[in-house]
Amino acid sequence: MTMNYDCVIIGGGPAGLNAALVLGRARKNVMLIDEGQPRNQVTRESHGFLTRDGIKPSEFRRIAIEQIRAYPSVDFASDTAVSLTGSDGDFLITTAQGLRFQGKKVLFAVGKKDAPLDINGLAEVYGKSAFVCPYCDGWELRDQSLVVIVNGAKAFHFAKVISGWTSRFTICTNGPHGLSDAEREELQQHNVPLYDVPIRTIVSKEGQVQHVELEDGTQLPCTGIFFGPKLVIGSELPQSIGCAMTELGTVVVDNLGKTNVPGIYSAGDAASEMQQLIMAASLGALAGIAINSELLMENWEKASKQ
Repeated sequence: MTMNYDCVIIGGGPAGLNAALVLGRARKNVMLIDEGQPRNQVTRESHGFLTRDGIKPSEFRRIAIEQIRAYPSVDFASDTAVSLTGSDGDFLITTAQGLRFQGKKVLFAVGKKDAPLDINGLAEVYGKSAFVCPYCDGWELRDQSLVVIVNGAKAFHFAKVISGWTSRFTICTNGPHGLSDAEREELQQHNVPLYDVPIRTIVSKEGQVQHVELEDGTQLPCTGIFFGPKLVIGSELPQSIGCAMTELGTVVVDNLGKTNVPGIYSAGDAASEMQQLIMAASLGALAGIAINSELLMENWEKASKQ
C-alpha cells in the first residue's frame, strides 16, 4: 500500500520539524520520516535558540512533535528512507521497514553525521566537555583553559574566534600544522601556544577532560576542548536522485532551499555549513514556505486550465 502526500520530509531534526510545522499549518498533507538518531544527542544542552536556551535536545524534540501533532495533516514514521525514485509531482519513497510513500515534493532534512572520531579518548568527552561550536557552547567554557584541536587555515581562523570567549587556549594540530610562516608569527604575537605533535590520548574523568597528552609525552592541562569535526551527510539519497553536492558533502540549494532537481528541497545542516539549532530550524521554515508556495501555484495553474 502506498500512501500519498503533498510533501515527504526525510529527517526529523529542527529543520524537518519546522518545515512540518509550516506545512501542517498551511493545511498540506505531510509525512515526516525520521530514524531517531540525531547528531546532537551526544550533548546535554542546546543553546542559542530564543526561549529554548539550555534545553535538552530530547526535550526540544518532544515539545516540537507535541505541537506539530495539533495539525492532523502531518504524519510521522519512525523509520529510515532507503530509496527515492520518480520526478516532480510523483516521487516514491521506500523505507527500511518496507513502507511506501508517494509525495509531490520531497524535503531532505537529513543533517550531517560525525565520521568516526579518530582521536583516542575524544568520544568520552564529546558533548560533555569537548564541543565543535563556540557559539553553541563557548559561554559555558568562558575564561577557562582550552585546547583547540584543528589545523591549517581553520586553526588560524579558530584562534581569532575563540579569543572572544577566553584568552587561555592552546592550538593543537594533531600532526603537521599546515600554517604559513606569517600565520604562525601572528599566533606568537598573540601568545597562542601551538603544538603540532600528534595526540596520544585525551585523559578525562566522567566526561570531564583533564588533559591532552601528546605522543612525545607532553601534557596540555585543560577544562574544555573545541575541535574540528569530520562530517558526512546523513543520507546518500540526495546524491542518488541527482542533487548537486559541494566538495564538503553539502546539498547545493538556492536561497529558498530548492535543489537543482525539480520538486526536491533541502534544509538544515544537510544544506548549510552553519550548524546551529536555530539556523537549521529557520532554514526548515523557509523551505516549508517555498514548498507550500510551489504547491499552491501549481494547483492554481491546474485549476485555470480546467
